[in-house]
Amino acid sequence: MRERLQKVMASAGVASRRQCEELILQGVVTVNGKVVDQLPAFADPAGDVITVSGRRLKAPERVYFLVNKPKGVISTSHDPQGRRSAVDLVPTPERVFCVGRLDADTTGLLILTNDAELTNLLTHPRYKVPKTYVVRVAGQVDERAVERLKKGIWLAEGKTGKAGVKVLKSGRNESLIEITLRQGLNRQIRRMLARVGLDVGSLKRTRIGGLKIEGLGAGQFRPLTQAEVAALKRAAGEGAAGPSNRRPKTREKPLCQEDISGIRKV
Repeated sequence: MRERLQKVMASAGVASRRQCEELILQGVVTVNGKVVDQLPAFADPAGDVITVSGRRLKAPERVYFLVNKPKGVISTSHDPQGRRSAVDLVPTPERVFCVGRLDADTTGLLILTNDAELTNLLTHPRYKVPKTYVVRVAGQVDERAVERLKKGIWLAEGKTGKAGVKVLKSGRNESLIEITLRQGLNRQIRRMLARVGLDVGSLKRTRIGGLKIEGLGAGQFRPLTQAEVAALKRAAGEGAAGPSNRRPKTREKPLCQEDISGIRKV
């Protein structure tokens, strides 16, 4: 799979992506024996021979981690405000990034990896991988609100897709709702609930595809098994092949792990 050359270099630990761009422009990078000194440039980290100042680049080992993101921790690699990142929770020599993004107040399941292909499968709108959240809201949830959420809510980008909605607990003062989405608009769940008059107290992602957060305390992590990674890829394949997979009516875009303008929060 071809990726931007500076991204391949950064993933291999050469330098930051911006510094790798400078190295390319300096003419010290070759791909399959040919000097590359212009951008954009692309390479296949698995199949191409890449050198930097005469030294061959080694493909990084693919690593996958499941993290239970605590409240207040961000999902970007760098933060001007100096807040703690989910990347800081996982001690690994490999350069990893978050798959998608949860905002600082949202907790729960987050995948960290250096596998750009899996990241694309889990975040691009065409693959429709289901993501499940448990939301604590103020007051009771009536059936009318539930039906509106299931059918889709009109937001600025258009009407949201159908959602799976289950009321786990309904009380006079607060209720718990489980919501499953197959898209990832900016702060989508909070905005959908606001449209039906529900105020979010807490929001936690509990599942991506068949991968669950169970067994991990806040701030804890564990490596994903090969079977779990394979299951995530299958879920993306099933979503892309599904009969309801049509071009989305909303202006939804694929995510890039380091392009903040393209990342969706929930």
